[in-house]
Amino acid sequence: MKRILLISTVIFLASCGGKPSDKKSELEALKKERVALNSKIEKLEAEVGSVDVADVKDVSVLELQETVFKNYLEVQGKIDAEENVQVTPQAQGVVTAVYAVIGQNVNKGQILAQIDDQVLRQNISELETQLDLATTLYERQKSLWDQKIGTEVQFLNAKTQRDVAQRRISTLKTQVNMFKIKSPISGTIDAMDLKVGQAVSPGMSGIRVVNASKLKAKALVAESYASRVNQGDNVQVILPDVPDTVSTKISFASKTIDPVSRSFTVEIKLPSNSRYRPNMLSVLKIIDYQNLKALVIPVNSIQKAENGDYVFVEEGGKAKRINIQAGKISEGQAEIISGLKVGDKVIVAGTNGLSPGDIVKAN
Repeated sequence: MKRILLISTVIFLASCGGKPSDKKSELEALKKERVALNSKIEKLEAEVGSVDVADVKDVSVLELQETVFKNYLEVQGKIDAEENVQVTPQAQGVVTAVYAVIGQNVNKGQILAQIDDQVLRQNISELETQLDLATTLYERQKSLWDQKIGTEVQFLNAKTQRDVAQRRISTLKTQVNMFKIKSPISGTIDAMDLKVGQAVSPGMSGIRVVNASKLKAKALVAESYASRVNQGDNVQVILPDVPDTVSTKISFASKTIDPVSRSFTVEIKLPSNSRYRPNMLSVLKIIDYQNLKALVIPVNSIQKAENGDYVFVEEGGKAKRINIQAGKISEGQAEIISGLKVGDKVIVAGTNGLSPGDIVKAN
């Protein structure tokens, strides 16, 4: 534009006639006009820039900083009660009374049902009568023996009969106690299927007591992770049906591999919560790898090529291609092992059609 202005001025001066003083004045005026135009041109060039706006590509960048990277092993499990007991009778007979109902809170040792023990009680009553007689005979025989009257055999025989009667009564009372169905733990009656008049026998289930204050999450982990999952590892227990997430540690990791499933068991103790229930679905996210000073970028910012992975970084307003080596990937984030450093501005969005050397504008 400056060249056009100069040419126009020369042509104009060459074509004009008149006095030299008039030409000089006119030349001065044109020079002033040229300075004003040059000033406007420079101002506009600074505002617009020397590059066409259409050639600048808008991108989003992530400035790399050291951060914590965690890799999770995710397995599905369930909630189980540490104390979940099927209460079974210890004796055979007919149920004469049921003292608990479903949903009732019970204490350890509390009687839940009674089996008919009438025959045993009658036997005890008869033995108690015999014991009274044996005790009286023993005391009289002892009194005589203390006076050196009678024989030692008579004294020992009376003592033996008394002791036998006592032991038999003690045995029958123990048997009577077995006719009472008691709760072995403190908890809540979760199932009560016994009814009065029902015949029961040892090993027959009919009552279940659950201690909901002592719950744990259980899961099976594949054998291939045996060296990476251990007791004390950090874990997140996700309960999607509650919903809730508990951050805790693995309380138990089995040292034995199941030969059928080729897996081992892990258990995580859970805090008491009325919303947690046995057999509820749980998802365990076990941290099997952790880097406290990792460089992490989104997985979708990594480009693929025949010679390896690469990313674009913004450097001096231009896109630059850098080959990288990625490590572990977790939750859409990739750990970078080599190729990048702290402070690099990785282009994470706007890479479609981007080439090295393209001018970029970071948003």
